[in-house]
Amino acid sequence: MSISPTSHQLAWQRAGFGVFCHFGVNTFHGREWSDGTLPAASFAPTAFDARRWADAAAEAGARYLVVTAKHHDGFCLWPTATTDYSVRSSPWRGGRGDVVGEVAEACRAAGIGFGVYVSPWDRNASCYGDPAAYDDFYVRQLTELCTGYGELFEIWFDGAGSEGRVYDWDRFMGVVAEHQPGAMVFNMGRPTIRWVGNEDGLAADPVRYAVAHTEKSMFTGEVDTLGAATYLPPECDVPIRGDWFWQPDDAHTLKSLRHLMAIHYRSIGLGAGLLLNVGPDRRGLFDDADAARLAEFGAEVRRRFGSPVEAVLSVEGDVVVARFAAPVALDHVELREDLAEGQRIFAHEIFADGVAVVSGGTVGVRRLHAVGSRTVRELRIRLDAGRLESVAAHVTGVERPEEPEEQPERPPGKIM
Repeated sequence: MSISPTSHQLAWQRAGFGVFCHFGVNTFHGREWSDGTLPAASFAPTAFDARRWADAAAEAGARYLVVTAKHHDGFCLWPTATTDYSVRSSPWRGGRGDVVGEVAEACRAAGIGFGVYVSPWDRNASCYGDPAAYDDFYVRQLTELCTGYGELFEIWFDGAGSEGRVYDWDRFMGVVAEHQPGAMVFNMGRPTIRWVGNEDGLAADPVRYAVAHTEKSMFTGEVDTLGAATYLPPECDVPIRGDWFWQPDDAHTLKSLRHLMAIHYRSIGLGAGLLLNVGPDRRGLFDDADAARLAEFGAEVRRRFGSPVEAVLSVEGDVVVARFAAPVALDHVELREDLAEGQRIFAHEIFADGVAVVSGGTVGVRRLHAVGSRTVRELRIRLDAGRLESVAAHVTGVERPEEPEEQPERPPGKIM
């Protein structure tokens, strides 16, 4: 039986690339996690400009941006009515600011989707120890976010810290279903997309869209069992530096362009989504070096894959023939599967001039293959099942994909 995507899932998959922004009270204390006691008054960006975030993301090719509306510490980047632990209690904008609102507006202006990360675990809320009271509290927070900021592209639920906790997901998902039925739900509750299982931004062939469980956290082997196979394409999340929140001492961990391209091949190039984190600094802007690397990454992806030469497809027996209008020089081939009836291709092989040049497992929404420099008039692709939507040739000047580099160790003491 084929399990097919909804139109919203397919739109999310075709978007492919998003930017994550971890920003909050932790930014001002050199912390990745904190325990909910850092003073709200310490949240004091000096030059916050959401338009620059959204414009940088869009110019790099991102189709959406997700902001940490509430991290595990419980500090809220919108003036919520549920707690005083928010921007309302900070000196920024005289206590009248709304990071979530400004980022939502900036994303709309830039033509990209907007999403929110909202941690179920809350280390500040005094009611967290009372499950029923906290469920009420969290429902109110979700309702504010789902009704106050226009259409949400994605709602990101982080399982960290919630290991063993049973929330009232039926109520939480009821809020989403009522107010944001088109939003992608990441990994918990009634998910429509799932975590890839690591924070390195790397998927592995095969990338299966129909799964029967999701992994909740990198800190436990606990999984959420779905009962039956469900269409849940994966999202690969990874920070552009070694940390998620901006840190004053981790500039040396900024990922190289080579490493980011390796991530691109191992996420988008395998049919998964990519959510690349760029944590704004204490000014409320992307660090200059981070912004430059993000722009460099976007430019290199465009250089390699921004001018595809499309083939005309026909079927001859068990082979798809991809014919080009004229002989074409290429070193990469891009395949896209017709997913209308679900993911059906789990093995494929590409032939040029009668010789097999590459083989693989799944194709999915997008599959990139380096095939060596050659000039061809046609390619032949053998599939185990399913149909291709398109085949395209690319000239990148790159003979083989980059490999992920060993990353510097993160300084200790940032999680508490």
